[in-house]
This record gives sequence, C-alpha cells and structure tokens, in this order.
Amino acid sequence: MKFEPLKGIKILDLTAVVVGPVATWRLGQYGATIIKVENPSGDLMRGLGGMSPTGQHSGAYLHLNRGKKNICLDLKKEGGQQIIQKLVEWCDVIVANMRPDALERLGLDASTIRSKYPEKIYCLITGYGTDGPYSGLPTYDSVLQGASGIAGLTMARDGKPAYVPMLICDHVVGEITAGTIMAALMQRQNTGIGASLEIPMFETMASFVLQEHLAQQSFEPPVGPPGDLRLLSPHNQPVKTKDGYISFTINTDAQVQAFLKITDRAEFLHDERFASVASRAKYVSEWFEIRGTALENKTTDEWLTIFREADLPAMPCHTLETLTNDPHIKAVELIDFENHPTEGKTAVIRSTIQVDGNYPSARSAAVPCGWDTNEILSELGYSTIEMEKLLVEKAAYNYKTEI
Repeated sequence: MKFEPLKGIKILDLTAVVVGPVATWRLGQYGATIIKVENPSGDLMRGLGGMSPTGQHSGAYLHLNRGKKNICLDLKKEGGQQIIQKLVEWCDVIVANMRPDALERLGLDASTIRSKYPEKIYCLITGYGTDGPYSGLPTYDSVLQGASGIAGLTMARDGKPAYVPMLICDHVVGEITAGTIMAALMQRQNTGIGASLEIPMFETMASFVLQEHLAQQSFEPPVGPPGDLRLLSPHNQPVKTKDGYISFTINTDAQVQAFLKITDRAEFLHDERFASVASRAKYVSEWFEIRGTALENKTTDEWLTIFREADLPAMPCHTLETLTNDPHIKAVELIDFENHPTEGKTAVIRSTIQVDGNYPSARSAAVPCGWDTNEILSELGYSTIEMEKLLVEKAAYNYKTEI
C-alpha cells in the first residue's frame, strides 16, 4: 500500500531556489500533486546549484524538485495571467516565496485569492515577515545565517563568524513550512475553511537559535551569559585520531566514567568537578578541554571499536567524499541511480522515512522547464488550438519551445 496521505491535494508551487522547493518537495513525498510554475528564464537553482551536463539541472535542483509537474508561463503576458488564475482556482494550496508587492501586482496575494476562495490555503514564505522594519528586504540563506545569529555562534566559539556550509536556513524553514501547510489542511478538513499562512525566515531561524542559546538569559534576572556553554566551547569539535577524526558525545554520568576509563584518564574519575551533570555544567570549560583532547595514539577505526564496546555514541567524522561510501549508507541503499530525460545517469536520494516497513516512492525525476505545460493546459480545459495560440504568443512555453 502506497503512503500517500495527501493524494488528491493539488499544490500550486510559485517558489524558486531552495526554501519553497524544499517545502513543496516534502508535500509531494506525501502524495500531493505539485504544479511548479517557472518563468521563461527558469528557476535560478537550475544553474546556481552547481554544474550539470546541460547546465539546466544542477544536483541540488534535481534533488529538491522531484515529483513535480512543470509548467512554464510568462506572467507579464495576458495569456499567462489567465492561466495562473485558472491554476489558482484548480489547486487547494498556493505556496509562494516571491516578494509581497510583486504578488499583489499579479493578483496572487493572500488577500485577493482568499477573498474569492476562502477554502484555499495560501502560504507565503518571506525573508523578514510583512509587518516589521525589515519587511520586503531581499535575502538569501547566508544573509539569514548572519542575521539570526548562526554565524555568530561560531564567533563565540572560534573568535570569528562563519557560515554553516549548507543552506541550513532554507532547509529548516522549508520543512517547517511543509508541516504548517499539513496542519492547515487538517483544519480545513475539519472546518471547510482555508487559511492564510506566513512563514518569516528571519524570525523562524532566530527562534531556532534562541531556543537553545537564550539559555541562562531565559530567566529574570539572568543566571549567566547567553549561550549553551557546552556547544560554544572551542573544544567542542571532532577529535583528532591517528589517521583522521572521530565524533562523539558523552552526557550521562555513566558515559563520562566509561569515557575516562577507555581513554586512560583515571586521574579524573573521582574529580568532583566532573562527577555529575550539574558540576560539569559549572566547570564546562575545564571538562570540554579534557573531552576534546586529541586521541592520536590510535586510528579512528580502533577508537570506534573501543567506544562501541563501551556503548558510547561515536562515529567517524566523514568528509563529502567519504560519506557516500559509509557502510551503513550503502547497506540501506540511500542513494540509487536513474536515467534522467536530459542529464543521463543521475543520483536519486530515496525517502528516509519508513512507513509500515517500506520507504515511500522517491517519485518522478525533476524535469526540464515547461515539460508538462501541454498536459496541465489540457487538464485546465484548453483546446489544442488555444494551447498553440498561447505558445505562439509566448504566454506559455513547453519543453520543445525555444525559451
């Protein structure tokens, strides 16, 4: 039995780059029909996400846009505007990450759509919300990493700020967006009424940081400085071994005792500073200096064997080159390959969620811009003659049309 709880739900995807495509990809994984709208220049991520054989399907674009039907429209043309309004009427959910003023000009804002269709669920993903002083400012993931304090966490630890080298804000907010849309769908099922949703990236990620790092400032008066001092320790890093690095975490008193024994640090076994969670929190700097000392007398594999025999959580610190060769990743067949219609043999990252012992379908490959234009126009009721007229006027484009 297929796991498709959102089967029958149609999502109009007016998003591009990463945050919106993450959200709609997730909804597609759960069975929703995703209609991705691209303009003639295409989603920026087709090229921005890295090199590809044709230059039109970067690896990132491929993985974030699986399972989506694709229609290419010029919304500056009257015909394109008519089509998008038909799509709004046809779909259950509209997801957008365009600037609010641009959406208003096109009649694709929440107020316009829900005044006409109160049963629709409209979700706007913004950089900074629509009611604060930053409203309407452009942004990207790295800008938000700086603004939300993520880069500043590295400054607190290492003395200078640094970005997490992946689009962490886009992925986190995208997943939160998908969950919020599903909650709104449940509400609509119970009440018959839709919802206007707004997911501001800045506030969402600031909240994400502060849930952990407001810490001692969570009290009035504060009981200490902000920040989880364990995570901000300069010694909270992968530990050097004889031939690489190992990642481990030890939190409970029993784990600490076991760690001190297996690493030949018996002199600290009865040290009151490290005897309990509370005392280690008080002497966090001293404890993490001990915990983060290099283990260069043995190889990573040798240490992994020792840690696992002591039932301590530890793993090799992978590089991008070694991760895909991890024996667990290979055993569970996380990555497979398929033949893409334009890019040749391409990687497929399967779902990581098991349902009744099975993994849901990875769904169809990400497709070229305009791949499904004719099919979607036909479903909207356009005749062959009407479709050809729209293509000639360049209000719509299919894959065979020169863009």
